[in-house]
Amino acid sequence: MSEENTYRLQGLSCTNCAAKFEKNIQQISTVKEVELNFGASKLKVKGQVTVEQLEEAGAFDSIKVYEESVRPTEDSTPFWKKSTNLPTFIALFFIIIGYTFLFQLDEQHILTISSFLVAIIVGGSILFKEGSKNLVHLDFDMKTLMTIAIIGAVLIGKWAEGAVVVFLFALSEALEGYSMEKARRSITSLINIAPSKALIKRNGEFVSVLVNDITIGDIMLVKPGNKIAMDGQIVNGGSTINQSSITGESIPIYKTVGDEVFAGTLNEEGSLEVRVTKYADDTTIAKIIHLVEEAQAEKAPTQKFIDRFANFYTPAIMLISLLVAIIPPLLFEASWSDWVYQGLAVLVVGCPCALVISTPVAIVTAIGNAARNGVLIKGGIHLEETGRLKVVAFDKTGTLTKGTPKVTSIIPMADHSEEKVLSIAASIEHFSQHPLASAITNAFKKKGVKKITAENFHSITGKGVTAAIDKTNYKIGSPSLFEDHPSFSDNLLEKIKHLQSGGNTVVLLASEKEIIGLFGIADQIREGTQSIIKQLYRIGIKQTVMLTGDNQLIGNSIGKSAGITNIKTDLMPADKLNAIHELQQQHGHVAMIGDGVNDAPALATATVGIAMGGAGTDTALETADIALMGDDLKKLPYTIDLSCKTLKIIKQNIGLAFGLKLAALALTIPGLLTLWIAIIADMGATLIVVLNSLRLIRSRF
Repeated sequence: MSEENTYRLQGLSCTNCAAKFEKNIQQISTVKEVELNFGASKLKVKGQVTVEQLEEAGAFDSIKVYEESVRPTEDSTPFWKKSTNLPTFIALFFIIIGYTFLFQLDEQHILTISSFLVAIIVGGSILFKEGSKNLVHLDFDMKTLMTIAIIGAVLIGKWAEGAVVVFLFALSEALEGYSMEKARRSITSLINIAPSKALIKRNGEFVSVLVNDITIGDIMLVKPGNKIAMDGQIVNGGSTINQSSITGESIPIYKTVGDEVFAGTLNEEGSLEVRVTKYADDTTIAKIIHLVEEAQAEKAPTQKFIDRFANFYTPAIMLISLLVAIIPPLLFEASWSDWVYQGLAVLVVGCPCALVISTPVAIVTAIGNAARNGVLIKGGIHLEETGRLKVVAFDKTGTLTKGTPKVTSIIPMADHSEEKVLSIAASIEHFSQHPLASAITNAFKKKGVKKITAENFHSITGKGVTAAIDKTNYKIGSPSLFEDHPSFSDNLLEKIKHLQSGGNTVVLLASEKEIIGLFGIADQIREGTQSIIKQLYRIGIKQTVMLTGDNQLIGNSIGKSAGITNIKTDLMPADKLNAIHELQQQHGHVAMIGDGVNDAPALATATVGIAMGGAGTDTALETADIALMGDDLKKLPYTIDLSCKTLKIIKQNIGLAFGLKLAALALTIPGLLTLWIAIIADMGATLIVVLNSLRLIRSRF
C-alpha cells in the first residue's frame, strides 16, 4: 500500500497556480495520487515524496510546504513589506524614471528604453520564466498569455506600456495572494485555537506534555484563564467555560464534575482536573477543522460550471486575439502595428483569472466566517442550496422546544403504586436515548425509588420500547402502541385526552395483561422561537413546517406558540420522510432541522439537512449538511442570511468579471483598446471580485 501524507501550504495564490502545482506533483515518478485543496491550502499525496520535491514542484510560485502536524504561523506582514514583492517596487521605480526621460527626452531615446527594459526584466523575470516554459509546452495559462502580450509589445516598440503591464500584473498577483491568505485565516485561527501542550498527571505530578503524546484516560490539569487542550470529562473542580470557539456563543457555561469539556474552550475561573476522553486527532475542534477544510475543497455547482466554461473560454480568447490582429490588416489594409497591438490587448483583457476565482474566494470566506460563529457548513454546494431555500421544516423535540421535557403527571392504574409504576418505567427507559425517556429517568432519580433491573431491551421505531423485568414483558411508549391492548378503554382514552389538552405528551406503561400507568410529560418551547420564525420570513423563507410524532393537540399547541404556519402531527420517521418529499415537489428547496439522530432519514432527504447541537455529537457532524454547533436556534437565520449573501456576491462577482472584460473588448471595435486599459480591466476585475468576496468575513445577522 502506498504511503499517504497530508501537507499544509503557504503562498498558494491563485487557482491557475494551484492547478499547475498539482500537475507538477503528478509528474513526480514516485507519486501515485494528488489531491489539492485550494481553499484550505492543503495537499494530500499518495506515494513516496519529500517536502523538498514538493517545494521544487511549487518553486514557480514560491510555494512553501509543511507537514500537517506543524502549526502554521499567521503571516500578517502587509504585502508592500514582503521581500517577494521587492522586484515589483523596483520595477515601479524604473517606470517612474522611464517616464521622466520620456517627457524630457524622447520615447525612443536609449535612456528611456533602457529604464523601461530594466523595469520589464526585473518585474517580469518570474513571469517570463514560467510563461516561456508554458509556451514551449503549449500550456496557455494566464502567465503564458501575459508573456506573449509583453514580448509582443516590446517587438512593436511599446516599451512604456509593456513595463506598466508587467508592474500592474505583478501588483495584481501580490494583492490577490494577500487577499486569499486573509480569506484562509479563518482556518488558521481554528487550528491554533487549542493549545499544543497540556499539564498531564504523570507519576503523581503534573508535567507539560505535547497533545499528540496524550492518551485517553490521562488526567489533565486546567488552570484558571487557560484554554483546554483536549476533550474530556471533569473529575475534580468546577468552573465557567467559554465555549464560543466551538458553539459561537460567548456566554460562559458553568460546568462541574461529570460534565463534558471541549478542546479549544476557555476555563475562566476555577481549577479543573479533566479525564481525557479523545485523542488529539479526534477532538471536536479537530473534527470541525477537518470538515471545514473538506468543505472548502468541495466545489460548489457554480464553481464547477465556471471551471468547465474556462476550459473553452481561454482558447476562444486566443482565437479572437489572433483574428483581431490579422483580419483588419489582411482584409482592410489596416496598420499591422496597430492591430497586432489591439490583438495583444485582447489577449491581456481576456485572462480568465477573475472569472475562475469569482466563486471559490466567496465560498472559502463564507465557510470560514460560519465556522468562527459556531456553524459548520460541509461544502459549497450546501452553502448555495441554503441560499435558495423556500421552506424550512422543523422537528419539534429538542429543536423548537428545549428538548428537556419533565414528568408533570404520573397516573397509576390497576392498583399499582406511583412508586412501582415509576420504578418499572425508569428501569426500561434507562436503555433509551429519547428525551421522553430521560424525563422519566430524571423523575426516578429525584424520587429516590428503589432501582429494578430490566433486560432484553428492544426499540419499536417511532412508538416505544419493550423489556423484561422478572420474566414479565413490558411495553412503554405512545398511546398508538397500545390501541390493540385488551385493557385499552374509553375511560383510559379520556384520561389521555385530558393530559394532552394540557400540552402534555402521554406515555403508557403496560404488561401483556394490563395497562399499569400513564405519564404526562411536557416540554417547553425555546425562548425567542417566535422571533426566530419571524426573522426567517423576513429573509425570504416562504413557509415553515413542524414535523412531529406527537398528537394533534400537542403539536398544534407547540406549533402555534412558535408561529409555525404548517403543522404535521402523528408522524412516524417514514412519514417525516414522505412529508419532506411532498414539500420538495411543491416548493423545490426544503431544509430539515433536527437532532441528527432520530431525524436522520428526513435530514438526508431534504435539500439541506441541518443538525442542532453538533458540539460533541458525532452523528450530527456526520449526517447533516450543516451543523449548528451550539444548541441555539438563533444561528439558523444567520446561516440562511449568510448563504443568501454569498449567492448574491457570487452573482455579482461573475457579472463584474464578465462586464469589465466585455466593456474593454468592446473598445476593439473602434480600435481604442490599449494594453493599459486591458491590464487595468483584468487586474481591476480580479481585485474587485476578491475584495467583494472578503466582505463576507465580517458578515453578521
